[in-house]
Amino acid sequence: MKIRTLFTITSLLLVSLLMNAQDAKALEGSWNLSITEDGKEVPSWLEISHSGNNTLVGRFCYKFGSARPVAEIEVNDGKFSFSIPKQWEPAGFDMQIIGMQDGDGLKGNLVYTDGKVYPWTASRSPKLAYNENPKWDKERKLFNGKDLSGWTPMGENQWVVEEGVLKSPKSGANLVTDEKFTDFKLHVEFKYPKDSNSGIYLRGRYEVQIADNIGLAPSSLYFGGIYGLLTPNENVAKSADEWQEYDITLIGRRVTIVANGKTIISNQNIPGMTGGALDNNEAAPGPLMIQGDHGPVELRNIVITPVK
Repeated sequence: MKIRTLFTITSLLLVSLLMNAQDAKALEGSWNLSITEDGKEVPSWLEISHSGNNTLVGRFCYKFGSARPVAEIEVNDGKFSFSIPKQWEPAGFDMQIIGMQDGDGLKGNLVYTDGKVYPWTASRSPKLAYNENPKWDKERKLFNGKDLSGWTPMGENQWVVEEGVLKSPKSGANLVTDEKFTDFKLHVEFKYPKDSNSGIYLRGRYEVQIADNIGLAPSSLYFGGIYGLLTPNENVAKSADEWQEYDITLIGRRVTIVANGKTIISNQNIPGMTGGALDNNEAAPGPLMIQGDHGPVELRNIVITPVK
């Protein structure tokens, strides 16, 4: 009887481990989350991958800030969970994410730092096709040098146009193009005062960082990085109050950034959305968004060449 009981317990444990392994494998990959917070849909992003024999790890990007590493994702009885230390959130508890499979997607709850619980759903991040030989349309100016035609501020407007320059003199609203784009080449010139911070969101989802980081080691959080995701191979930031420029090519998920004449990111895949993304519908066209809710910034010669 003892041997039979031991055999039964061992069998149940093996079945449980096998089920957890199958559940874990089904979770692996990138997921676009929609979190319902106070009646609004907030885009978020989760990446789950394997480490060693039995451990799941990952990265999680909330509605603001950068993607954060997840040391371990626990899987048990068809559910998974992990915690995220605070980044820019208010004081309180670490965030807790609990989820489970829901057909081809995921669903669950996020427990915020103040203890509030928000439901979320997720679908797999789409594969975005890469065209090696795109046919480009004619280049055209997105900023006419006179007014905000073609742009809409997201809130109370602080943007002004002076002598052909688009200026955000203080923290306020982000600025979004009325037009949306798929693949494109973008040229933009900008400058900022000392210690300022801004950024340009490609398709409204992937932030290219603009910040006063002269002399610092390259970082995904600094000048020229895809915020929190892709690190430039060199920091080529000039001094504050100098005009600088980006030439950016985005095709599918692949991005190339030439900053001040030097290629700092070459044909790299952007794994997911950065904090502050407008939405998580990555397969759809999206606008350009200039960050105006951080520090002052000035821009000119904003020129786009969309794919035909």
